Amino acid sequence: MRKVTALLLILFCTLPCRVLAAQPEVAGKSALLMEVSTGRVLFEHNSHEPLAPASVTKVMTMLLIMEALESGKISWDDSVTTSETAAAKGGSQVYLKVGETMTVTDMLKSIAVSSANDCACAMAEFIAGSEAAFVELMNRRAAELGMNDTHFVNCTGLDDSEEAKEHRTSARDIALMSRELLKNHPEIKKFTTIWMDSVRDGAFGLSNTNKMIRFYDGSTGLKTGFTSGAGYCLSASALRDGMELIAVVMGAASSKDRFQSCKSMLDHGFAGYALIAPDLCDAPDVPVTLGKIPFVHPKLGESSSLLIDREQKNTVTTDIRLEEAVSAPVSQGQRIGTMTVKAGAQILKEIPLVAAEGVERLSLGDIYLHVLRRAAMAPDAI
Repeated sequence: MRKVTALLLILFCTLPCRVLAAQPEVAGKSALLMEVSTGRVLFEHNSHEPLAPASVTKVMTMLLIMEALESGKISWDDSVTTSETAAAKGGSQVYLKVGETMTVTDMLKSIAVSSANDCACAMAEFIAGSEAAFVELMNRRAAELGMNDTHFVNCTGLDDSEEAKEHRTSARDIALMSRELLKNHPEIKKFTTIWMDSVRDGAFGLSNTNKMIRFYDGSTGLKTGFTSGAGYCLSASALRDGMELIAVVMGAASSKDRFQSCKSMLDHGFAGYALIAPDLCDAPDVPVTLGKIPFVHPKLGESSSLLIDREQKNTVTTDIRLEEAVSAPVSQGQRIGTMTVKAGAQILKEIPLVAAEGVERLSLGDIYLHVLRRAAMAPDAI
């Protein structure tokens, strides 16, 4: 009896330690860990407090550049001319001279790799006409993304003026804009994963301020930041086994602290969670009564990506239930079944299955012709 009691006491004492050990160790004022495809928050600490983000601001700057490229407003080979305002920007820069031109590609590369404030300003002016007009776009986009803790004052994150002291965002909001950039503009990774490169035909070297690009397996970006007022900040992203995570830390006391904090959060995410995406590869077509097409193919009515505890991964099953038949007309997107995803007996998600295409109903004329054709093929059956 004493032996059993002792074993239970040991288990009771060690269990809290295991729980605590499973949590990330974060040294900063604020932090958050998010999975990209689902947007699920896996860990957070003081994540809504508005703080100075320093150059992590440029995640939004890069997002607006990518959106301008996607819309056709600008193109990769466009030549951007440096204004006096852009050339005068301090902090991290590639030392643009007034009147110097550089392509959008090289401007964006300099922003992503070396956090170039002069290039960020030049691109802001190129897209919106002035930095102030670009900042209006930044705040408008932030509102659209639900970044409720955010107020941008500039496109760089420099906070050395009285006005710039109002430049604030939160770890949660940084994760939101980082997710939007990674999820909808994966081409940005061609720049955010560069360790060393150059511009000006090789005359000026670039070195990534995000050391995790070199030292963390699967790293995809994203942006560092530092000022004396903001402390050391980082939005770090990494991809492993089809799952991409974003770890954000703000207000760390040292560069080592910010990298170690993000590493701890990412390790926590990759060790504890897995992303699955059930598909419909074996789902049969559904018969359509009186349809111009006899069958309709089912498809998922929404994303099937599911974030689960890693220990559940090998227990996941799917159950597909489809209508025996549907009557025409069938609308594209019309619900025709359900996929139930389970881990053991636990239902994880029920995903609607919908018609991949519309099917028109046979007209009376179509039916008459159909009967005539069948009669012609089998006259003895009449």
